Amino acid sequence: MSYKPQTVLTTIDEVRSVIDGIHEAQKLKVLDHIDTHCRVWIERSPFLVMSTVDAQGNLDASPKGDPAGFVKVVDRKTLAIPDRPGNHRFDSFQNILQTGRIGLVFMVPNRNEVVRVNGSAQITRDAALRKIMAIKGRVPDFAIVVHVEEAFYHCGKAIIRSKLWAPDQAAPVDGLPTYGEALFAQSKSGLTREEIETRLQHNDTNRLYDE
Repeated sequence: MSYKPQTVLTTIDEVRSVIDGIHEAQKLKVLDHIDTHCRVWIERSPFLVMSTVDAQGNLDASPKGDPAGFVKVVDRKTLAIPDRPGNHRFDSFQNILQTGRIGLVFMVPNRNEVVRVNGSAQITRDAALRKIMAIKGRVPDFAIVVHVEEAFYHCGKAIIRSKLWAPDQAAPVDGLPTYGEALFAQSKSGLTREEIETRLQHNDTNRLYDE
Protein backbone atom coordinates (compact mmCIF):
# COMPACT_ATOMS: atom_id res chain seq x y z
CA MET A 1 0.00 0.00 0.00
CA SER A 2 1.28 3.46 -0.89
CA TYR A 3 2.28 5.78 1.92
CA LYS A 4 -0.39 8.29 2.91
CA PRO A 5 0.76 11.44 4.74
CA GLN A 6 -0.94 12.11 8.06
CA THR A 7 -0.43 15.87 8.28
CA VAL A 8 -1.17 17.57 4.97
CA LEU A 9 -0.95 21.35 4.58
CA THR A 10 -3.54 22.97 2.33
CA THR A 11 -2.79 26.71 2.55
CA ILE A 12 0.28 28.90 2.26
CA ASP A 13 -0.61 30.37 5.66
CA GLU A 14 0.04 26.96 7.21
CA VAL A 15 3.47 26.93 5.59
CA ARG A 16 4.21 30.47 6.79
CA SER A 17 3.18 29.50 10.32
CA VAL A 18 6.21 27.18 10.38
CA ILE A 19 8.72 29.34 8.50
CA ASP A 20 8.16 32.98 7.61
CA GLY A 21 10.30 36.03 7.10
CA ILE A 22 11.02 36.10 3.38
CA HIS A 23 13.73 38.66 2.57
CA GLU A 24 12.53 41.65 0.57
CA ALA A 25 15.11 41.01 -2.15
CA GLN A 26 13.58 37.59 -2.78
CA LYS A 27 10.26 39.25 -3.55
CA LEU A 28 11.75 41.89 -5.81
CA LYS A 29 14.26 39.82 -7.79
CA VAL A 30 11.74 38.30 -10.23
CA LEU A 31 11.88 40.07 -13.60
CA ASP A 32 9.47 39.87 -16.53
CA HIS A 33 12.31 39.84 -19.06
CA ILE A 34 15.88 38.67 -19.66
CA ASP A 35 18.23 41.33 -18.30
CA THR A 36 22.01 41.50 -18.81
CA HIS A 37 22.77 39.22 -15.84
CA CYS A 38 20.31 36.52 -16.89
CA ARG A 39 21.42 36.76 -20.51
CA VAL A 40 25.08 36.15 -19.67
CA TRP A 41 24.15 33.14 -17.55
CA ILE A 42 21.89 31.59 -20.19
CA GLU A 43 24.53 32.07 -22.87
CA ARG A 44 27.09 30.28 -20.68
CA SER A 45 24.79 27.40 -19.75
CA PRO A 46 25.32 23.99 -21.43
CA PHE A 47 22.46 22.28 -19.58
CA LEU A 48 18.89 22.97 -18.54
CA VAL A 49 15.87 21.15 -17.19
CA MET A 50 12.61 21.88 -19.03
CA SER A 51 9.29 21.42 -17.24
CA THR A 52 5.95 21.29 -19.04
CA VAL A 53 2.39 20.32 -18.13
CA ASP A 54 -0.55 18.91 -20.08
CA ALA A 55 -4.22 19.85 -19.90
CA GLN A 56 -4.87 17.25 -17.18
CA GLY A 57 -2.06 18.59 -14.99
CA ASN A 58 0.38 15.77 -15.74
CA LEU A 59 3.94 17.07 -15.50
CA ASP A 60 7.12 16.30 -17.38
CA ALA A 61 10.70 17.39 -16.70
CA SER A 62 13.19 16.86 -19.49
CA PRO A 63 16.96 17.50 -19.64
CA LYS A 64 18.38 19.50 -22.55
CA GLY A 65 22.10 19.89 -23.18
CA ASP A 66 24.52 21.16 -25.81
CA PRO A 67 27.63 23.35 -25.95
CA ALA A 68 27.19 26.58 -23.99
CA GLY A 69 25.17 29.10 -25.96
CA PHE A 70 22.78 26.54 -27.44
CA VAL A 71 19.80 28.47 -26.07
CA LYS A 72 19.48 31.69 -28.03
CA VAL A 73 18.39 34.92 -26.39
CA VAL A 74 16.37 36.28 -29.30
CA ASP A 75 15.35 39.42 -27.41
CA ARG A 76 14.63 40.45 -23.82
CA LYS A 77 11.30 38.59 -23.85
CA THR A 78 12.15 35.61 -26.04
CA LEU A 79 14.35 32.49 -25.89
CA ALA A 80 14.79 29.78 -28.52
CA ILE A 81 15.76 26.18 -27.66
CA PRO A 82 16.79 23.69 -30.38
CA ASP A 83 15.24 20.24 -30.35
CA ARG A 84 17.93 17.59 -30.91
CA PRO A 85 17.44 13.93 -31.91
CA GLY A 86 16.10 11.98 -28.96
CA ASN A 87 13.68 9.20 -28.11
CA HIS A 88 10.89 10.47 -30.39
CA ARG A 89 8.39 10.44 -27.50
CA PHE A 90 7.86 14.23 -27.76
CA ASP A 91 6.45 14.44 -24.24
CA SER A 92 7.35 18.13 -23.93
CA PHE A 93 5.88 18.88 -27.34
CA GLN A 94 2.57 17.22 -26.48
CA ASN A 95 2.35 19.24 -23.28
CA ILE A 96 3.25 22.52 -24.98
CA LEU A 97 0.62 21.90 -27.65
CA GLN A 98 -2.01 21.40 -24.93
CA THR A 99 -1.18 24.18 -22.48
CA GLY A 100 1.69 26.24 -23.85
CA ARG A 101 3.26 26.50 -20.38
CA ILE A 102 6.97 26.00 -19.62
CA GLY A 103 9.53 26.32 -16.83
CA LEU A 104 13.32 26.22 -17.27
CA VAL A 105 16.27 25.81 -14.89
CA PHE A 106 19.65 26.78 -16.36
CA MET A 107 22.84 25.32 -14.83
CA VAL A 108 26.47 26.33 -15.34
CA PRO A 109 29.14 23.82 -14.26
CA ASN A 110 31.15 24.86 -11.19
CA ARG A 111 28.63 27.55 -10.26
CA ASN A 112 26.21 26.81 -7.46
CA GLU A 113 23.41 29.16 -8.46
CA VAL A 114 20.86 28.56 -11.22
CA VAL A 115 18.71 30.85 -13.34
CA ARG A 116 15.02 30.08 -13.60
CA VAL A 117 12.71 31.16 -16.43
CA ASN A 118 8.94 30.66 -16.58
CA GLY A 119 6.50 31.54 -19.32
CA SER A 120 4.68 30.27 -22.37
CA ALA A 121 6.04 28.26 -25.28
CA GLN A 122 5.41 27.45 -28.92
CA ILE A 123 6.94 24.91 -31.32
CA THR A 124 8.27 26.39 -34.55
CA ARG A 125 9.91 25.33 -37.80
CA ASP A 126 11.09 28.84 -38.71
CA ALA A 127 14.03 28.09 -40.99
CA ALA A 128 16.14 31.15 -40.17
CA LEU A 129 15.85 30.56 -36.44
CA ARG A 130 16.68 26.86 -36.72
CA LYS A 131 19.66 27.56 -38.96
CA ILE A 132 21.48 29.63 -36.34
CA MET A 133 21.25 26.64 -33.97
CA ALA A 134 22.92 24.14 -36.31
CA ILE A 135 25.77 22.01 -34.94
CA LYS A 136 28.09 20.01 -37.20
CA GLY A 137 25.94 21.07 -40.13
CA ARG A 138 22.82 19.52 -38.57
CA VAL A 139 19.94 21.98 -38.40
CA PRO A 140 17.39 21.01 -35.72
CA ASP A 141 14.01 19.96 -37.07
CA PHE A 142 12.18 22.07 -34.50
CA ALA A 143 12.79 24.92 -32.09
CA ILE A 144 10.90 25.78 -28.92
CA VAL A 145 10.24 29.51 -28.61
CA VAL A 146 9.82 30.64 -25.00
CA HIS A 147 7.96 33.85 -24.22
CA VAL A 148 9.46 35.02 -20.93
CA GLU A 149 7.12 35.97 -18.09
CA GLU A 150 9.49 35.44 -15.15
CA ALA A 151 13.30 35.31 -14.96
CA PHE A 152 15.40 35.23 -11.81
CA TYR A 153 18.48 33.88 -10.10
CA HIS A 154 18.07 31.11 -7.51
CA CYS A 155 20.54 30.63 -4.67
CA GLY A 156 23.06 27.77 -4.65
CA LYS A 157 22.06 25.86 -1.51
CA ALA A 158 20.71 22.80 -3.38
CA ILE A 159 23.86 22.34 -5.46
CA ILE A 160 26.11 23.04 -2.47
CA ARG A 161 24.28 20.41 -0.41
CA SER A 162 24.36 17.86 -3.24
CA LYS A 163 28.05 18.52 -4.04
CA LEU A 164 27.02 18.26 -7.69
CA TRP A 165 30.25 19.83 -8.95
CA ALA A 166 32.47 17.81 -6.60
CA PRO A 167 32.77 14.41 -8.33
CA ASP A 168 35.58 13.38 -5.98
CA GLN A 169 32.98 13.44 -3.19
CA ALA A 170 30.25 11.63 -5.11
CA ALA A 171 28.81 8.32 -3.96
CA PRO A 172 30.16 5.28 -5.85
CA VAL A 173 28.25 4.20 -8.94
CA ASP A 174 29.02 0.52 -8.42
CA GLY A 175 25.83 -1.52 -8.58
CA LEU A 176 23.78 1.10 -10.40
CA PRO A 177 21.90 -0.42 -13.35
CA THR A 178 22.90 0.75 -16.79
CA TYR A 179 20.28 2.36 -19.01
CA GLY A 180 20.31 -0.84 -21.07
CA GLU A 181 19.67 -3.05 -18.05
CA ALA A 182 16.75 -0.89 -16.94
CA LEU A 183 15.30 -0.69 -20.45
CA PHE A 184 15.58 -4.46 -20.87
CA ALA A 185 13.77 -5.12 -17.59
CA GLN A 186 11.11 -2.46 -17.97
CA SER A 187 10.23 -2.43 -21.67
CA LYS A 188 9.75 -6.17 -22.35
CA SER A 189 10.52 -5.32 -25.98
CA GLY A 190 11.65 -8.80 -27.02
CA LEU A 191 15.22 -7.61 -27.63
CA THR A 192 18.06 -9.11 -25.65
CA ARG A 193 19.94 -6.95 -23.17
CA GLU A 194 23.00 -7.10 -25.42
CA GLU A 195 20.98 -5.88 -28.42
CA ILE A 196 19.61 -2.98 -26.40
CA GLU A 197 23.06 -2.05 -25.10
CA THR A 198 24.42 -2.09 -28.66
CA ARG A 199 21.64 0.21 -29.89
CA LEU A 200 22.17 2.61 -27.01
CA GLN A 201 25.92 2.73 -27.65
CA HIS A 202 25.20 3.51 -31.30
CA ASN A 203 22.86 6.32 -30.25
CA ASP A 204 25.44 7.84 -27.90
CA THR A 205 28.18 7.62 -30.52
CA ASN A 206 26.36 8.45 -33.75
CA ARG A 207 23.03 10.15 -33.01
CA LEU A 208 23.89 13.22 -30.98
CA TYR A 209 22.97 15.45 -33.91
CA ASP A 210 21.84 12.99 -36.60
CA GLU A 211 18.75 10.83 -36.77
